[in-house]
Amino acid sequence: MSYNIALNFEDGVTRVITCNEGETVLDAAYRAQINLPMDCSDGVCGTCKGSCHQGEFDMGDEYIDEALSDEEAEQGMVLTCQMVPSSDCVVEIPAAASLCSKAGNEAVTGTVGEVNLISPTAIELKVTADADIGFLPGQYVNIQVPGTEETRAYSFSSRPGSRELSFLIRNVPGGLMSSWLVGKAKTGDKVTLTGPMGVFYLRPVQRPVLMLAGGTGLAPFLAMLESLKEKGCDQPTHMIYGVTNDDDLVGLEALEKFAEEIENFSFKTVVASDESTHPRKGYVTNHMEDAPINDGDVDVYLCGPPPMVDAVLGYFREQGVEPNSFHYEKFTPSVSAVEEKVA
Repeated sequence: MSYNIALNFEDGVTRVITCNEGETVLDAAYRAQINLPMDCSDGVCGTCKGSCHQGEFDMGDEYIDEALSDEEAEQGMVLTCQMVPSSDCVVEIPAAASLCSKAGNEAVTGTVGEVNLISPTAIELKVTADADIGFLPGQYVNIQVPGTEETRAYSFSSRPGSRELSFLIRNVPGGLMSSWLVGKAKTGDKVTLTGPMGVFYLRPVQRPVLMLAGGTGLAPFLAMLESLKEKGCDQPTHMIYGVTNDDDLVGLEALEKFAEEIENFSFKTVVASDESTHPRKGYVTNHMEDAPINDGDVDVYLCGPPPMVDAVLGYFREQGVEPNSFHYEKFTPSVSAVEEKVA
C-alpha cells in the first residue's frame, strides 16, 4: 500500500511523491530526492514543521512538545519527520522549492493531440504528457511556446492523475501562444510543460462551495469538477460562469454533464454584453441569488480577469459577508497567472 503526498511549497510549486505504508513524509521526500527542511529527524527540533489539512495520518508520540505543541497539532501542524500517512495527503511546506534541492520546477515533454478553436475567443489544447504531472485540481503549468524561450501559464482543465491533459486557452489576437496554436500547431508537435504550480486548488469540501468563473477562467473549475465527480460531494456546489459575449460561452455540454453526475452541483451562465440574447445579462455579481453564501459559511473560488476579481471582492465587502475561505486567481492575456488567497 502506498499513498500520494502533494508537497505544496511556499513559492507555489507542488511536487507529488509516493509514501509507502509506515513511511514518514520526510523519508519519502528524501527518497524522491527532495530535501525537506530538517535538522534532527527525531521530532526534537521542529525544523521540519509544516501543515496538513487534507488527508489522514498518524504523528505517533515520539516528538517533544517544544517541537510541536498540542495547540499546533490541533491547528493541523505536523512534523514531516514523524508524519506517517494513512491516505493521500496535501502537506504545506513553509519553504521555497528552490531551497529543497531537486524539488524545483520540473519540465515534462508532451505531444499535441488536438487544437480546437471552440469559440472566437477560446482554444482547447489537448496534450499527452510523456511523464506523470501530479497536479491538484485548479493548479496551472507553464507551457513553452515552441520556437521561443517564452512561456505562458495555463490552468489544467483535465482530470488530475491522467497524462491526457487539456487546457482552455484564451485566443488573444497577435498573442504569441495564440498565434502558434491557430497558425502553426499540428498533431504530433512537442511542447514543454513546467510545473505544476499555484495555490489555487480545491480544498476538502466541508461546507457549501461557490465557484465564480470568468471567460477561460472556467478551466480550473473543470478540473475541480472532475475531482468532485470522482470523489463525490455531499455539499451544495454552485457555479456562476460569466462571459462578455454569447459566443464566449464554452464548455456548456461538460457543465451539463457534471450537473447530472455530481449530486448537489448546479450552475448558471451570465453574459455581460447589452446586445446579448442570453436570458441572464450583466455580471456574476448581478446573479448571486442562488449562491450558497449562508452568512459566510461558504468556501468561495474565483478565477477570472482582474476587473471581475476586484468586482467580486467589492461585492462581498458591500454585503458585509466574510466567507469562511476565499481563494482567487487573476489572469491577464500575456502574464503568468498570479494567485492570491484571502483566508
